[in-house]
Amino acid sequence: MTRRLPFVAALTFFLVSGALSSSTSPAAAEPVDLQLVLAADVSRSIDEGEYELQRKGYAAALTDPRVLQAIRSGDNRRISLCYFEWSGEGYQEVIVDWTVIGDLETAADVANRLLTAPRPFANRTSIGVAIDYATELLAKSPHQGTRRVIDVSGDGTNTNGLEPSVARDAAVTKGITVNGLVILNDKEMPWMPWHTHPPGGLDEYYRQNVAGGPGAFVMVAEDFQSFTSAIINKLVREIADRGGAPLDHVRRDHAAVTFAGRDEVSGR
Repeated sequence: MTRRLPFVAALTFFLVSGALSSSTSPAAAEPVDLQLVLAADVSRSIDEGEYELQRKGYAAALTDPRVLQAIRSGDNRRISLCYFEWSGEGYQEVIVDWTVIGDLETAADVANRLLTAPRPFANRTSIGVAIDYATELLAKSPHQGTRRVIDVSGDGTNTNGLEPSVARDAAVTKGITVNGLVILNDKEMPWMPWHTHPPGGLDEYYRQNVAGGPGAFVMVAEDFQSFTSAIINKLVREIADRGGAPLDHVRRDHAAVTFAGRDEVSGR
């Protein structure tokens, strides 16, 4: 025989169930001006000294007054950022998961995490898989931004895995912009010299195979010593950009290198 709940008990059950359901429903995504994935190359062509300069460069750039000013200039006055390091196919690791940056305190927290996390690996170079991985990270972001950008830095061409142009094109169809930061390495790999020094130059390789989407561009760091200046310029441009029409070709820019005696903050 089916047992029926008294009316009051049934009503209480449905009210409690409704309250629990509403309390566990996902909250609205936090609005930001930009969702930015920083994808940093840590392949075997980057030695420990260069790796340390790269990590320190990202940390210094995120806390630079010019970058913070660019962040505060947006409608929401904040961006969301995810930083991961990549190498060969199957070698990707998130170092800083999605985090909102809106002031020096939040930027310094991200910088500290970058400076204290150990290097995860050093393998081959799979730019295409890195772009594909970054695209998946953007799909999982808990924030809502009007612009989505993947920022790929690297010192060599793709050596295995998915072709970068294929992953780039797939990202662009989702409304994502992919920018490139080329790090020129003066050391050729003995067994693979074309990796860091391909015909036509690594910046041209990135223009043709990596960068794409609305307002996409490629910047060049002349070496790892000038990486901090390059990434500051690149972040300011990415953050302050309010969106642009797709380009017929990717612009080629050389990041300004700070000269001795110049004030890095003011540029004077």
